[in-house]
Amino acid sequence: MILFRKFSFWLACIGIIAAVGLVLRLRGALLEPVPEPPVPPPMKPFARGIGASGLVESIRENTLVGVPQPGLVTAVHVKVWERVEAGQPLLQLDDRELRAQLGTQRAQVVVAEASLARLREQLARLEAVGDARAISAEEIKTRRSDAAVAAAQLAATRAAVAQTDALLARLTIRAPIAGTVLQVNVRAGEYASPTSPTVPIVVGAIDEVQVRADVDEQLAPRVREGARAVGYIKGAAAEAIPLEFVRIEPFVVPKRSLTGSSIERVDTRVLQVIYKFPNARGRSVYVGQQMDLYIEE
Repeated sequence: MILFRKFSFWLACIGIIAAVGLVLRLRGALLEPVPEPPVPPPMKPFARGIGASGLVESIRENTLVGVPQPGLVTAVHVKVWERVEAGQPLLQLDDRELRAQLGTQRAQVVVAEASLARLREQLARLEAVGDARAISAEEIKTRRSDAAVAAAQLAATRAAVAQTDALLARLTIRAPIAGTVLQVNVRAGEYASPTSPTVPIVVGAIDEVQVRADVDEQLAPRVREGARAVGYIKGAAAEAIPLEFVRIEPFVVPKRSLTGSSIERVDTRVLQVIYKFPNARGRSVYVGQQMDLYIEE
């Protein structure tokens, strides 16, 4: 019994010593200086402002160039970073079937032209006969009707050729705007479809870019038309970019741009405010980058 009490006493002492050591160790860890962040956070440029996050876009928003119908891609005429003009070919879909059809239709036009020329020549000979007793008026009327039918058939075959030409032109996908090729998501030999979730080519004008800032709907009443703003690219907090106000989108939408912050909610609705700024050559700003914004109240 005495041995058990001595053992319990020394065990309790060891526990107390261990607890005191743990407390002292934790206290020392808490008193250690907090290390500086690898990238300093941006400083607020205004006395009163609203914080927001946004995504960089081309100045007229990114143009997602699709295809008018499913088809095999036979050629891609552009590459990423290439500047294109409006109407410049971007890619070509397989047009062999339509070209074969066009050859047949053009041959039908030639046949229809020859048939019409023959009927008109016969009608001219009959109308040149001076004696009314040599040919009946009914015969001349029938010949005129045959020439009119042949003329209508010629017009129909020419319209078919024009329709096929238009369908062929649709298979050459052209740039709708002047800008820079931002993405090429298709290669020659691949199958392109209008319903594909990935668009074949993305084009945008990036000499001047815009940022679509998401302002929490609870802060939306504090946003003023024409308010000044300053932006900071992620990882470059030391460089403040002055922004020029463009517009406020009048429709509040669910938040889609997630920054990864632990306090960020995914069910937030946001007011989108558009600002623009010139894309200087010495500054690496790319379409799709995230930007922190401070909007003056």
